[in-house]
Amino acid sequence: MGTATTFRTHMPASSPQDLIDRYLTAYNAFDIDGMLTLLSPEVRFENYSDGKLTATADGIDEFRKLAEHARNLFSEREQRITALEPNDGAVIAQIAYRGRLAADIPGGPKAGTVMDLQGQSEFSFDGGKISRIIDRS
Repeated sequence: MGTATTFRTHMPASSPQDLIDRYLTAYNAFDIDGMLTLLSPEVRFENYSDGKLTATADGIDEFRKLAEHARNLFSEREQRITALEPNDGAVIAQIAYRGRLAADIPGGPKAGTVMDLQGQSEFSFDGGKISRIIDRS
């Protein structure tokens, strides 16, 4: 058993890094229910693209609707953490994103287009759950 495995074995199940890892695993697998189990009922989600707010969700029900819509846009997707840093009670994850569009985007890329993006996600926590996610790309 390697050092990393030993360390992870002794980490609390609800540590911020564990919650982020489990969230991204569920996200990459299109497992919306798995994502939702990690979120606070009052979760706040914001997505910014090129500095513009493009999507929001307040509460678990709005988040579910947004996640179900996003699931249909991609035939495959992966978010991978390239760095993690604590930031005033939150955690900033530097993210490498790759996704293949399942549908044409009106006025944008066509189905089958592979998108490779770099960005960051800021995660905040409350009561052992993720309470806020702010994505920037």
